[in-house]
Amino acid sequence: MEEDLPLIEQARAAFDQGVQLAQEWLLSPAAWSQFGLLIGAYLLARIANRMLEARLTNILTPPEDSTSAFASARRFVLIFIPLLLPLLAYGFTAMGEAVTRSIFGSGAVIAFGKRVFLFLAARALAKHIITDPFLKLLGKFVLVPVAALYALGFLDQVLIALDATRVSLGNINFSVLAIIRGVIAGSVLFWLGQWSNSQSAAYIEKQPMRPAIRQLTAKASEFAIFGLAFLLLTNIMGISLSSLAIIGGAVGVGLGFGLQKIASNFISGVILLIEGQATVGDYVELDGGEAGTIIKMTARATILETFDGRWIVVPNEDFITTRVVNYSDAGSANRLEVPFSVSYDTDINKIPAIIEAAVATHPGVLSEPEKPDCELRGFGDSGIDFGVEFWVEGIDDGKNKFASDVLFLIWNALKDNDIEIPYPHRVIEMKGPMPT
Repeated sequence: MEEDLPLIEQARAAFDQGVQLAQEWLLSPAAWSQFGLLIGAYLLARIANRMLEARLTNILTPPEDSTSAFASARRFVLIFIPLLLPLLAYGFTAMGEAVTRSIFGSGAVIAFGKRVFLFLAARALAKHIITDPFLKLLGKFVLVPVAALYALGFLDQVLIALDATRVSLGNINFSVLAIIRGVIAGSVLFWLGQWSNSQSAAYIEKQPMRPAIRQLTAKASEFAIFGLAFLLLTNIMGISLSSLAIIGGAVGVGLGFGLQKIASNFISGVILLIEGQATVGDYVELDGGEAGTIIKMTARATILETFDGRWIVVPNEDFITTRVVNYSDAGSANRLEVPFSVSYDTDINKIPAIIEAAVATHPGVLSEPEKPDCELRGFGDSGIDFGVEFWVEGIDDGKNKFASDVLFLIWNALKDNDIEIPYPHRVIEMKGPMPT
């Protein structure tokens, strides 16, 4: 109970000081004049706001279908219109404060009014302007309370009290103010980092470069942004870079002994992105038989998706140290072949022209680097064997059913030309009399 007495005494002293200040303001002609100036400044701000708000809104509102940078800048400025009233009131109050101090030599009341108008501006910013959920939460629980303490004149005392309160973590001491400042600064910095990363990624995505280089540039930009945010945070919290060097040395030892595979996979991933041996969208087959389309490349592994919907996580190191077959590098064509047979009664000289014309009608078959080519393969037991070669974008599986579609085209073309597709025949020779 005795420990609580100083706090009670401080609260009582602050209350007595507030009562004394209120009495001075109520009985002082200078204070009444300042109250009058505050009211006059607020009314004048209301009139000016009513005149300016509609005009500024009309000037700053761009056409709905405009997407230029200037239109975007106008829309951005337009969202700050709710701050016009408190800022005008603050400006008029500042002019009145200069007059009051020159006449009465005092301006405590009008200075309080200025702080109140700043509080109203902070409240309008948090309530009407900020739309991002995280920033809105930060404004509601950090910006508005700080502005309220500043308006009441208690901000300095609260900061001193928080700075004097220490928290010990082993041999390290932190003030509560440093912890709060670090949490707030860290939240803002990493939110800015996330926003900057999304903006830079969107910009990089539009640039004309290879997909692998584009992805590597995006990753490098992400590491740079969050690395800078981390360094700024350590500087704000007062953490020495020598401590980070010690931690970095420990991490280096860990990489040397226990994290060799992770480091190897990370470096292999960087090599893959730079060289472009395999990139997102490629269909690859590994030396172990795993095959699928690359849908994501991370710092540690590459994710393949098979045509039956399964995901295969392959360490990046496997793409460097083992044999990898890349069937479909981004934008490349592949040659496929479909075999078929015709009857021995067919005039085989007509077959190539008929089949090549039929296969060329498929929308997925390319004319470059070569048109469809039908070739004689051999003379089989039941018919004459042919094969038609054609080029397509992609591979013959999953969403692409090239072989099936081409076989349908071959069947219909042969039927339209009365060409028989053979099937196995067997001749049975019986010696001796027929059994009765």
